[in-house]
Amino acid sequence: MSAGDMESVWAVVVTHNRRQSLSRCLDAILMQRRPPDRIMVVDNASTDGTRAMLAERYQQVEVLALTVNEGGAGGFHRGLAQAHAGGAEWLWLMDDDTVPESGALEELLKAVAGFAAASEPSVFVSTPLWRDGSVHPLNFPTLERRRPERVIAAATRGLMPVRAATFVSLLIHRRVIDRFGLPPKHYFLWGDDVEYTSRIVLGGEDAYFVPASVVLHDTEFPHSFTAAEPSRFYYHVRNTLLTARGPDRPARDRLIRLWTLLSTSLSYIARSRTAASVSAVLHGIGDGLRMAP
Repeated sequence: MSAGDMESVWAVVVTHNRRQSLSRCLDAILMQRRPPDRIMVVDNASTDGTRAMLAERYQQVEVLALTVNEGGAGGFHRGLAQAHAGGAEWLWLMDDDTVPESGALEELLKAVAGFAAASEPSVFVSTPLWRDGSVHPLNFPTLERRRPERVIAAATRGLMPVRAATFVSLLIHRRVIDRFGLPPKHYFLWGDDVEYTSRIVLGGEDAYFVPASVVLHDTEFPHSFTAAEPSRFYYHVRNTLLTARGPDRPARDRLIRLWTLLSTSLSYIARSRTAASVSAVLHGIGDGLRMAP
C-alpha cells in the first residue's frame, strides 16, 4: 500500500486557551501534501474564544468540547478514545503549538508504507525543531541504542528505532489502543506520552523516528523540564515516579526513570535555588508514591 492510498488518518490536536497557536497548527495541517482524512480538536474548556474561532473559520474540523480542563493527558486520552471509536486506522497526535511542515504526514506515511503489512510497526515520530532550526530539547525521542541490529536495519530505511517519544507529531496505529489501552488520563500534564509510548515498545511493538518528517514546536523558549515553573515541574516529578512504579516494567526501565527523576530534580533545585522548587519536588515525590500508577 502506498502512502497516498492509506485511509482513515485522523489528526488529533489538544488545545487550551491558545487560539492563535491553534489556528497556525490547523492551517499547517490543512496545507499538508497528504492531508489527514479527519481533524479533531480536543478543546480543554478554553475561555479565550477558541470555540467561536473554530466555528467561524474551521467548520471542517470536528471539536470535542470538554467542560473542564483535563490537561494535555486528559485531552489526548479523550481524543484518542473518540477517534478510535470513530474508526480511525492511524491517529496523528500533536499539541496546539505544533506546526507541521507541508510534508510531515506524507513522510510518516511513507515510512509506514516501507514495511510489509505483516511486519508494519505501530508508532512513528517526527523531528521536532524549535524556531531557530535546532532540535527541541523537550521533544526529541529517546532512541534505541542497545540492539545494534535494530539500529542498522532501521538506518537502511532512513529511520531510527525509538524507546519513547512525546505527542509532538506522533503517528500511532489503532491496534496499540486495542492492545494497550489509552494514555494515563490522571497524569494531567507531562509524561503521559512517554509512559504510553515506552509501555507500547516494552510490550513488543516497534516504534521509529522519521527524520524526514519535520515539525516546529513553537514554544516561547527551547525549554526542557528544568526550565519550568515549580507548579509545572511538580508534574514532571510526580509522573516520572508514577511511570517508574507502573506494572510490568522491567527493572532496568524503572532504574532509568528513577535516575532521570533524581538527576533532573537535583539540577532543577540547584538552578532555581528557591523554596518553591524544593516544595515542588517534595510534593511531587509524595504524590507519586501515594497515587496509583
